[in-house]
Amino acid sequence: MSRSRGRERAQASIEVVALVPALALLLACVWQAALAGLALTAAESASRSGARAALVGRPALDAALAALPASMRTGATVTESGGRVVVTVRVPSIVPGFAPRLSSSAPVVEQ
Repeated sequence: MSRSRGRERAQASIEVVALVPALALLLACVWQAALAGLALTAAESASRSGARAALVGRPALDAALAALPASMRTGATVTESGGRVVVTVRVPSIVPGFAPRLSSSAPVVEQ
């Protein structure tokens, strides 16, 4: 009976060793997805702020950059063309070297 228990403990240890990296990878993927969602929300807000500023004759660039969190301003681009303000930001990343970019646009329209 004691041999059976020892084997069960060894099997449980192996399962834990295999499960921990998989859970860590899953957690990292969920965290990265949350960061991408944050970046997209910030870009959408900034593009709407830039469009509102352009509508009243102010520079869209200044308004859009001011609407972004300070950590996302570096590397952000704001373009205004064809009646749209497009804001592109880098997604904060937990993986070194992985730096995707997301864009959002808003129309400059009078209501």
